[in-house]
Amino acid sequence: MKVILKADVKGQGKKGEIINVSDGYARNFLFKNGLAEEATASTINSARISAEAAEHRKAVEKAAAQELKKKLDAESVTVKIKVGESGKLFGALNTQNIADALAEKGINVDKKKIVISEPIKALGRYTVTVKCYAEISAKLAVTVEAL
Repeated sequence: MKVILKADVKGQGKKGEIINVSDGYARNFLFKNGLAEEATASTINSARISAEAAEHRKAVEKAAAQELKKKLDAESVTVKIKVGESGKLFGALNTQNIADALAEKGINVDKKKIVISEPIKALGRYTVTVKCYAEISAKLAVTVEAL
């Protein structure tokens, strides 16, 4: 029997794949647990359409990430933070500070996508990585100044 998987099934396939399984396995396990549905002409067509939509969505996200990378590579941001007598920061500069400084410039980046390789605990100029998409990351120049 041909079925379309609604979820990843170990040993059988990934979500959206059309596979052949025995009738008993399909009826007694896959259908009962909501892991698959019977592959009729309409379900195959809807699965194909949803796969194409997911592919299109990925392409749009990747294009947006490329644009964000171009913006960030050309951008530098200044973060003003409290410092002590010797010029050292109270604590360390975190990703939220950088995300807020970018938001002031009109670039919205989630703080979870900003990667600081080593803690920033002094004034100066640093380079941080912003992960825009799976294989796309940008380098952002960050200048830390006293408040």
